[in-house]
Amino acid sequence: MKLQFPRAGAPADERPKVRTYTVREWDAERRLLTIDFVVHGDEGIAGPWAAAAAPGDTIDLRGPGGGYAPDPGAAWHLMAGDTSVIPAISTSLARIPAGATVHVFLQVHGPEEEVELATPGDLHLHWLHGDADEGLAEAIAALDFPAGDPQVFLHGEATSVRLARRHLAIDRGVPAESLAASGYWKRTLTDEGWREAKADWNRQVEAETAN
Repeated sequence: MKLQFPRAGAPADERPKVRTYTVREWDAERRLLTIDFVVHGDEGIAGPWAAAAAPGDTIDLRGPGGGYAPDPGAAWHLMAGDTSVIPAISTSLARIPAGATVHVFLQVHGPEEEVELATPGDLHLHWLHGDADEGLAEAIAALDFPAGDPQVFLHGEATSVRLARRHLAIDRGVPAESLAASGYWKRTLTDEGWREAKADWNRQVEAETAN
């Protein structure tokens, strides 16, 4: 979902800054939409807005987007990413069929960023500490895969996602139609810079696993 953040003191004709967030929960009866924010002090646009938000404040939104949903017919499920993907994984876990095997790998800075996750499925939760680019791919490579092809949901920092996707597609032979992977952000770029570079990144990622 795209959120459009107003900027204090900006000219009236300046377009609001747009950021993409995952809906954590929607309560239709209460008309309550829950979105998780990570606040990095005074840095960024969305974090400071969320930290200062008060009842009655308004924000524009567009969406929702995305086409991923857990396939009840999948042999098993693999979900992986970093702090930025926790809301999406939390929402997806609620839709895993009862008893279905699901392995979740989440890379966070330390134990203080771990959160409780629940699912009707058979959850195997792997917390990874640190921010090494190759950490996610190495942890997935060490997993003894259950039988059958997994349905994969892989999102987060672009370099980390690219390395993990390469392993899954080339070394593990996960079919492209079962592998949903995307870079949510890139460590060396602003959000605007990443949006400009992402199309080229997508082409490069597709090309390296095309054969």
